[in-house]
Amino acid sequence: MIRSTMNGWRLSRFLLAVGAILIASMALAGSALAKEPTKGFSVFKQCPRFTPGVNFCLFGQVTGGEVTIGSTTVPIEHTITLQGGYEANENTEPESFRFFGAVNGETLSKTPQNVPGGLLDLVNCKEIKGEGLLEKAARDSCEWVFENSVTGVKAVTELAKPASEIGINTNNLLNGEGTALSLPVKIKLENSLLGGECYIGSSSSPIVIPFTTGTTSPPPPNKPITGNVGKLNFLEEYKIIEITNNKLVENAFAVPAATGCGGIFSFLIDPIIDSKLGLPSAAGHNTAIQTGTDKIATAKNVIASEM
Repeated sequence: MIRSTMNGWRLSRFLLAVGAILIASMALAGSALAKEPTKGFSVFKQCPRFTPGVNFCLFGQVTGGEVTIGSTTVPIEHTITLQGGYEANENTEPESFRFFGAVNGETLSKTPQNVPGGLLDLVNCKEIKGEGLLEKAARDSCEWVFENSVTGVKAVTELAKPASEIGINTNNLLNGEGTALSLPVKIKLENSLLGGECYIGSSSSPIVIPFTTGTTSPPPPNKPITGNVGKLNFLEEYKIIEITNNKLVENAFAVPAATGCGGIFSFLIDPIIDSKLGLPSAAGHNTAIQTGTDKIATAKNVIASEM
């Protein structure tokens, strides 16, 4: 009886000891995983720096500019963030670059921008022409649904393709020639009356914008516009390149028609939005300008900063 009790006591102590070791191991593993970049490198927190192939980290913020589609211009008033990592392979000719999305999946922030004029300017129900019963009913339904106090519209630029399809070339960015950044995007128009699936562009038909810091070569009626490399600063003992007053431009891209606007009324509202914006809009009728700041560091230096 005594020996049985002693054996049980020893077994209990052994199990407690094993449990303590496991808990301590898990705590150490958790603390290792919890490491994050420090100081000036903290902006690269979402860089996939441990992913094989990634040798550079990018953190860019667009703080100004505008997007013009047809006759409508939406100013960039709220900061848009682009972050991730990329592989720059110097052993290929020309040098190749491959982009990797942010660790948390927020590679391109979904930042709402105000659409001037709002819903009443975007959706003009009087554009439903005709005096037949069907046309009158459609026009009355449109006015009943859309012409009310809920008039604000937000435009949100979203990635239309996986992050791996973002094109980046920092050599072109710094040299002021060629495509520096190519973004495959779609633009969501947000308003409760437009529903949750009102988009210009889609995953199957994205708006592809090949930005440059150089000079564009658009078809008419657009004319060439020129970007700006910006000012280079070196931070953290020359381990971070900061590019301020950077200006990326492009005005030779096409824009597809709107889809899914107005929910069950999309068959009425899509054509109205298309008419207002001139969609689909051919190359030479659209412009994208974005200004801001970019930061670049090697993945190795970002990892070395972690605590």
